[in-house]
Amino acid sequence: MVVKQVFDDKIEYISIIDENGNADAALFPKDVDDALVLRMYKRMGFARDFDAKLLSLQRQGRAVTYAPLLGEEATQIGSAFAMGEKDIFVPSFRQHAVQIERGIPLELLFIYWMGFEEGCVVSKPLRYLTNAVPVSTQLPHASGIAFAQKYNNTGAAVVVYVGDGGTSEGDFYEALNFAGVWKVPLVVIIENNQWAISIPRAKQSAALTLAQKAFAAGIEGMQVDGNDVVAVYKAVKDAIRRSLSEGGPFVIEAITYRMGMHTTADDPTKYRDSSDEAIWKNRDPLLRIRKYLSAKNLWDDDKERELHEENVKTLDAALEKAEKFVPDPSSVFKNVYSFMPDVLSSELSAGEAAGYWLGD
Repeated sequence: MVVKQVFDDKIEYISIIDENGNADAALFPKDVDDALVLRMYKRMGFARDFDAKLLSLQRQGRAVTYAPLLGEEATQIGSAFAMGEKDIFVPSFRQHAVQIERGIPLELLFIYWMGFEEGCVVSKPLRYLTNAVPVSTQLPHASGIAFAQKYNNTGAAVVVYVGDGGTSEGDFYEALNFAGVWKVPLVVIIENNQWAISIPRAKQSAALTLAQKAFAAGIEGMQVDGNDVVAVYKAVKDAIRRSLSEGGPFVIEAITYRMGMHTTADDPTKYRDSSDEAIWKNRDPLLRIRKYLSAKNLWDDDKERELHEENVKTLDAALEKAEKFVPDPSSVFKNVYSFMPDVLSSELSAGEAAGYWLGD
């Protein structure tokens, strides 16, 4: 009988700026200076103001059920800044900050969350997929797209997002298995915000880390402090580079916290301990970067107020455009395929002839 160890791997965790704003100089990325940190902080602030605006609109009945991103700004902005122009972004349903940074017009985001699919239609190619509300269904798509990038030698990577709960879905494992076999340039970001709707992370998976799920597919994985925008930037930038230069996928588990509700149809006070929320509030991703910048005399209360006022003006202007939008019922036939097949074309013609959406 032979007994030998055939697998031995580990998950590394990286954090660069702690919750008190102190930075580890040895880990600080060489391509990140204080000007970039300041820019990322401003964009995190914009994402939070956008989130507050959408939440307010939903509570007023001016938007549909909405999934807040509160608390996850660093994971989203850090990863968005790490992507190159050619890279392709595949979201789930909560990556609003990434969508903004990747160039989706604000008015279209408002239109989408008002309940109109036309909000997903952009006038120019932005190299992204639209929101995927069914859990984890975006992962096989992303894996396939990454295969196409490798096959066509485009030099582009695909960055896909999934929640902690989504890592228990079959689509997650199938996508990783395909990506591992074909060694495609895919970076999977697990936004581990500690809750899969009302199910806590501890009851959702018995795995010590979610990143280690990558090992079963022959893929490397790591954890990153998801509330540290600089650490996220470094982790994703390195993962994209490795996926392209070494020809293989990579999984990053970003440890963060969903400070708000799962969606506006949810009430976290029914299942979540307020003491846990208080702990994570001290780890607020914006607060730690503000402490870092303030210590360097790069930020103060006046600048914070000016930033918020500027953000509100920008958001109000985009909302004004969005509220002038007039929906076209024929859109249910359009933008489904790259071209409209005959069956949909005939149904559209019949519907227009009957005027069925015009009423009596």
